[in-house]
Amino acid sequence: MTDAWPGREDGGMARNRPAPRPAEYAGERDPYGGAHSGDQYADPYAGDQFRGRDPYDDMPRRRRRRRWPRVLAVLLVIVLGLTVAGYFYLDSRLKREPVLDQAGRLADTPGTNWLVVGSDSREGLSAADRKRMATGKAQGRRTDSMMLLHYGSGGTSLISLPRDSYVSIPGRGMNKLNAAFAFGGPKLLVKTVEQATGVRIDHYAEIGFGGFVGVVDAVGGVDMCLKERMRDPKAGLNLAPGCQTLDGAQALGYVRTRASARADLDRVDRQRQFFGALMKKATSPGVLFNPARGVPLALNATSNFLVDEDDHLHDLVRMMWAMKGVSGGDGVTTAVPIGGAGSSAAAGAYITWDKRKAGRLFDALKNDEKIPADVISK
Repeated sequence: MTDAWPGREDGGMARNRPAPRPAEYAGERDPYGGAHSGDQYADPYAGDQFRGRDPYDDMPRRRRRRRWPRVLAVLLVIVLGLTVAGYFYLDSRLKREPVLDQAGRLADTPGTNWLVVGSDSREGLSAADRKRMATGKAQGRRTDSMMLLHYGSGGTSLISLPRDSYVSIPGRGMNKLNAAFAFGGPKLLVKTVEQATGVRIDHYAEIGFGGFVGVVDAVGGVDMCLKERMRDPKAGLNLAPGCQTLDGAQALGYVRTRASARADLDRVDRQRQFFGALMKKATSPGVLFNPARGVPLALNATSNFLVDEDDHLHDLVRMMWAMKGVSGGDGVTTAVPIGGAGSSAAAGAYITWDKRKAGRLFDALKNDEKIPADVISK
């Protein structure tokens, strides 16, 4: 008896072969063989090397494409997490002191006001540092510069408060402005400034000698143009005229020296100019987007600035941005109008403010209005 089916050319052997692939799947790959060309006699095991793949050619590509959104989302989460962690880490490095939480202060005034103080603190400086920076060996903290930064709807302004200004210090009588810091630290200084200006202080920032030098060096120095030679052995300063980049030690001498015709009045002008230029450099793309500059700047600034206990990193960044705007010509930079000079047994030599002009200047600030042009010193 034969197995062949009568009337079949293959002798009936087709029953042992797999059924042909329907026409609509022609040209697609069989999971166990080659492409379906319509050949009903194709080897059913010829495609073992393709096992584990999707039966359809384009499916692996689709899966790869679908992975990209997931990978991108994971990367974004990681970057966001690192950014948030970095912010809180840097914020925790700020030195804080309860400066503004005290009774007897002024009521709130419009706009935002910072008291920015440069102190002569040598804290953390080695003997080699003191020699390199020509800081001397004095102990304690005294105010070397004081500036009032205001921004609001009336614009941005940076006002120098000469340290030899003769003012009333609460509970201490008349004396130089920097004596307030010596008598009662930042708290008494804030109270004295508020009483003298009528402007409420919203934020406080203070930096010492070492921190100042570290910040300047972190940004790669600051460009300044000098009209004449500056030499002051006491401040370790010897600069030629012309445009040049000042490193940290040179910059410290530049903002400290009083070896000029107008002494402290020239110094406060230089301090405003330099601080504006420093903030402009610190917030430039070449520093912010350069890890070699931006990271050292962030670490130096946050570890060396002393702020009020309620101030945070974003407040400090906003202050720096406002000072950058002033240096770029978007605001007003000036000193309190000076009226005269005098001396007393308690204070020694001092300067006095022009009451009328100073009153108009501070009235504009406390009302968040534009400062009148005739009270701005040139």
